[in-house]
Amino acid sequence: MGKRRMPDLYRAPFPLYSIKVDPNTGLVITAGGGGASKTGIKNAVHFLDLQLVGEHQYSASLLHAHDTDTRATMNMAVGNGVIAAGQDGTCCLMKFKHCTQRGGKIIHKDDNSAQQGSARRRAGKGDKVGQDGAAASGDMSDMKDETAHILVTGLAEVQSDLNPRDPLQKVVRFSPDLKLLLTGATDGHIRVWEFPSLKKKFDFKAHEGEIEDLDMSPGNKHLVTVGRDFACSVWSGNQLAMGLNWHETMPQLAEKTYRYMACRFGRVEDQKDALRLYTVQIPHKRDRKPPPCYLTKWDGKSLLPMLTASCGTEVISSLAVSDSGTFLGLGTVTGSVSIYIAFSLQKLYYVQESHGIVVTDLAFLPDSLKYKNIKGNNETAMLSVAVDSRCQVHTLANRRYFPIWLVVFFCGLMVVGVILLLQYLFPGFI
Repeated sequence: MGKRRMPDLYRAPFPLYSIKVDPNTGLVITAGGGGASKTGIKNAVHFLDLQLVGEHQYSASLLHAHDTDTRATMNMAVGNGVIAAGQDGTCCLMKFKHCTQRGGKIIHKDDNSAQQGSARRRAGKGDKVGQDGAAASGDMSDMKDETAHILVTGLAEVQSDLNPRDPLQKVVRFSPDLKLLLTGATDGHIRVWEFPSLKKKFDFKAHEGEIEDLDMSPGNKHLVTVGRDFACSVWSGNQLAMGLNWHETMPQLAEKTYRYMACRFGRVEDQKDALRLYTVQIPHKRDRKPPPCYLTKWDGKSLLPMLTASCGTEVISSLAVSDSGTFLGLGTVTGSVSIYIAFSLQKLYYVQESHGIVVTDLAFLPDSLKYKNIKGNNETAMLSVAVDSRCQVHTLANRRYFPIWLVVFFCGLMVVGVILLLQYLFPGFI
């Protein structure tokens, strides 16, 4: 652990702001761009194929680049073959399909439907396919090789920020059951749409100032929101249920010296009905001698604080939780990346300044059996992206455990050995 140069898994031709792993296809989806400024830096969503090379090395190849014109994607959510992308003050929804072309036919991997290569279809704006980003429309009957393709289709856009000056969506999430789409923006509003109909369900002011993060618990029972106004709030529908107070675990700290930065729900391994909420608190003001940031673990049902731990003096910029709820990932504004164990909030992995600048997003590889071969001999693997245009992979090697019977056996041997030694040194001791 410590400061060392991490190899790049992939490098994009633009700053990267978001990364997700589609649990159905295993595609790594990352996005970003230079925005509307005429600097020549593109705005795009890239679809990557991740492969394990050997036991510990990874490689990623670009399958498809989807151009997003003059708008950079700043945040993303992926669910059931749909990408919800935050672009300026709107949430743009795009449908994607992972296909292979075989003998002049396009085979959809999700439904095995085939489209004759000689048939023509109408392609919408930005709807591209192929490794080189060629348009999907046109005569493809002369292509006989088997090649991976990504079909991207624009579905709809919703206005997610009504800030009159520089509107910007800050965060987007699908609910765990994929029935709701939730966004938070700089105007302090939470907007909730029914999905896929996109009928607006709620629009309410949750915080004074920008929304930093939000997450919804399984069953859609609790919506937790984080704002720049020092508040972390719990909502039932559009009604405020309670506010969280992490200072209960750190009473020596003065109020309003820290603000919440991120929130995530996570499962508890081997406990089917248990749930945890994790929040990150960062200093409100920067001092010459930087104070530490903090991680707090909450009971996911009662929402009472359970444990708070320091996570270093580098300001945290991103938080991720693994599917099993076992691991937490943290990225910092100085480019460092770390992995913590959720049970004790103990640091297991740390690379100082792994990226050259702020880490913008993190994503763990799914825990499903389908992707265990991608993890190789690793207990977990996490992807990170940053403004330096780099995508990196961070792994934790499998820890070796001793079976409980073996531990008991050795303990018994030690007890017997101690008794025999005492009998030898002190005859008649027993």
